[in-house]
Amino acid sequence: QVQLVESGGGLVQPGGSLRLSCAASRSILSFLVMAWYRQAPGKQRELVAAISMGSNTNYADSVKGRFTISRDSAKNTVALQMNSLKPEDTAVYYCNAKSPKEYWGQGTQVTVSS
Repeated sequence: QVQLVESGGGLVQPGGSLRLSCAASRSILSFLVMAWYRQAPGKQRELVAAISMGSNTNYADSVKGRFTISRDSAKNTVALQMNSLKPEDTAVYYCNAKSPKEYWGQGTQVTVSS
């Protein structure tokens, strides 16, 4: 059973930064794609950022230029660096991996508020 565990969420003021991390129980290199999704109350879950095994990345238009997805195969982690945070970034953020079977983390809360 593959486990994905997110960490790094919390409360941050607008304009601030957070770095989320997703730790996997097996090699990150075994996944075709790893991604971050988010879901806010009353909204659909949406793709935030994704990175393929070939290191191609894509981002939601709403976060492009502010968020960066990266991976560290030595640590079996995928990170989401979030800068210039806005209140509308408030959501539960989920780590996702495809092998092509899909796995999901439990989610971590990010709240952007002053």
